[in-house]
Amino acid sequence: MRRESQDSDYLMEETLSADSKHSYRILGILKDKSLGPWVSEIQLSETRAAKAQAWETQAFEAQARANQPKRSLLEVTAASVPKHKPFKEEEVTSNKQNDVFLSRPLWSSKAEYILAQLGYSLRPVNFWRFIFLCLHSGGCSFFIIYIIMLFLVGIPLLFLEMAVGQQMNQDSLDLWKIIGPWSGGVGYTAFLVCFVTSTYVNVINSWILFYVSHSFQAHVPWQKCPLLKNSTVFDPECARTSPSMYYWYRKILKASNTIEDGGLPALSLSMPYFLAWCLVCAFMINGLKSTGKVLYILVPLSCFIIFCLLIRSLMLDGAMYGLQYLLKIKTSTMYSFTTWSAAGCQVLFDLGLGFGPVISLASHMPRSNNCLSDAFLLALAKIVILLLITPCLFAILGFWATSVTHRCSERNTESIIKMIIQGNLPPEAQPPADMGEDPTFIYSTWLEALPEHLQVLVRSKVPECSKRNQFLKIKEGTHFVIPTLVEVTSTLPGSTLWSLLLFLMMLSGGLSTTMGFMHGLIIPLQDTFSSLRKQSRPLTVGISMIMFLCGLFFIRPSGSYFIRLLNIYCTIFPAIFILLCENIAVAWAYGAKRFIEELKILWSNPVSHVFVCLWRFVNPVVLVALLVAILIHLSMKPLIYVAWNSENSTQILRLYPPWGLVLVAFSLIILLFPIPVYFVYCLAYRIPFKSKSRISSITSFKSLTLRDQKRSNNKSSEEEILQAIKEQ
Repeated sequence: MRRESQDSDYLMEETLSADSKHSYRILGILKDKSLGPWVSEIQLSETRAAKAQAWETQAFEAQARANQPKRSLLEVTAASVPKHKPFKEEEVTSNKQNDVFLSRPLWSSKAEYILAQLGYSLRPVNFWRFIFLCLHSGGCSFFIIYIIMLFLVGIPLLFLEMAVGQQMNQDSLDLWKIIGPWSGGVGYTAFLVCFVTSTYVNVINSWILFYVSHSFQAHVPWQKCPLLKNSTVFDPECARTSPSMYYWYRKILKASNTIEDGGLPALSLSMPYFLAWCLVCAFMINGLKSTGKVLYILVPLSCFIIFCLLIRSLMLDGAMYGLQYLLKIKTSTMYSFTTWSAAGCQVLFDLGLGFGPVISLASHMPRSNNCLSDAFLLALAKIVILLLITPCLFAILGFWATSVTHRCSERNTESIIKMIIQGNLPPEAQPPADMGEDPTFIYSTWLEALPEHLQVLVRSKVPECSKRNQFLKIKEGTHFVIPTLVEVTSTLPGSTLWSLLLFLMMLSGGLSTTMGFMHGLIIPLQDTFSSLRKQSRPLTVGISMIMFLCGLFFIRPSGSYFIRLLNIYCTIFPAIFILLCENIAVAWAYGAKRFIEELKILWSNPVSHVFVCLWRFVNPVVLVALLVAILIHLSMKPLIYVAWNSENSTQILRLYPPWGLVLVAFSLIILLFPIPVYFVYCLAYRIPFKSKSRISSITSFKSLTLRDQKRSNNKSSEEEILQAIKEQ
């Protein structure tokens, strides 16, 4: 018979569908005849008899099919779906609620998935850290080392996380218990690190929104120093520094002088911070559907603005001076362990590995998707973006150094003239009255032409104006990059337009990153508590509110100092340790060759065994070396932060108080605690190190379990129908 020749799984589903169809036919009969007290016993008996006969026939057919030879689980999974006519509309509707409850949503298209992974990695802070490392680690030399580490460590680990999440179709919370029993705590540690990072990552977006809200003016407020109240005198605190730096510390951060000076959250930042979380919540309110559509705008917008800024920056005065530092090569850095370790850490954080969102985002892709090509595509996209934004920022910094040096030369000229008038300098030290379009060149040429004794005298009276020294003052962190970029854009023709473009680029990248971290929190909760899948909107709103309340701590006057403490000292080490545990779980506990062979069967394409060598030998060694480098750095250098000194309007380095070190140690213990606890648990119960189950079998079993649950739900609904008939 035609039914007997069909797939066994399909026949079981056909039986289930027949049951459901018969049940809904009963409902239809009862509804059409409006069952009530007047339903005859004959009708009820006929209905029961027809039902019993249908079930008896189905049981006979099921017994006959059970005697047929069975195929393996892998063959059943790989078999194509039989072709037959679709069920009627009422049958599909009958199972809709169960399907929604049990099925896992997938990305609408691969493009949305790639944009989600790329948007998650577009963290503006990482771009600036890359520029800082390029400047102080040899320019192109560092870029070459970065590319090597990207292919040696970045792509293999990105491929590993994407493949694991995609093949298991679940988040990282419970996933590692299956792959490597001893690594069961890795998922919980990754969730905690993602949670901690999510508490402050959106604070940076609130800073940008504050700038945006004050950009729609003819003269932006960070372009000139404000006047004192009821006076024509500039604020002395601003006069001692640049207007952009003053605006950053005093108007936006409301920064305190030390981390000990707490205070309430800044009211000026409360509304932008609330708006930032409202935007993230609105973008994610409908789950993957709304997230994918928003990313179609945010990610291309960031790339387009970067390209526009690159074209404009190359036209600036001093751009070529900045590019000189990018194009130079230092061979000594190629042999520096510090440079290689910095490049390795930068690669891992540029790709967003070790935090969990990469696995969570990949878990919503079909298992047949070739995630190896996705990993190479994302790496290529990161390289292209870096090739755009790196020369752009170096050119902007060259313009900034040139502008600052010009102003320094002009101020020195004015000071020298005043000192000559006052008699503090001889008339022979008279500088040229007209400094022209290049004050730095004219001033330095005049100074070098003076007699040696006058040069020494003049240099002792005025500060040095050196473009090179100014350029090398570039520092790491938001405390330098944001005021500097704001200052540069405010001096350009059409400053309002370029300021808005800069802020939109940073905001779109920041929001995309925040959405990625939010997926790293929401998806694990939905997978752990399946009832939350039906409550996607309340869950998104609830987590956004929790993150908003937690983040209020970081918009206090000392909040930026705590952000630095967490970002540098409390998340880097756990993230790399998580990657090491993940790598060991796949390469040694589950088996790298075994994992590659399963991917080969699913994709029907060969996967290079180079990844086996990388996962088993190269990556663990590199990750251990990075952990050692971080520990050496933390042990040899004191914990410092850049603070604002309102007395002389300067940035100064301060040591974190003793309780700051205690806070770092306590945070690391809490974040890493699940890993050793689960390890001890496995030792106590003698759980084997290696996983004996196959990923393909586990995922197939999960699908069969869901199907059995749907059958039991249908059977329960039929029993309820018959019970209602009896009660009538």
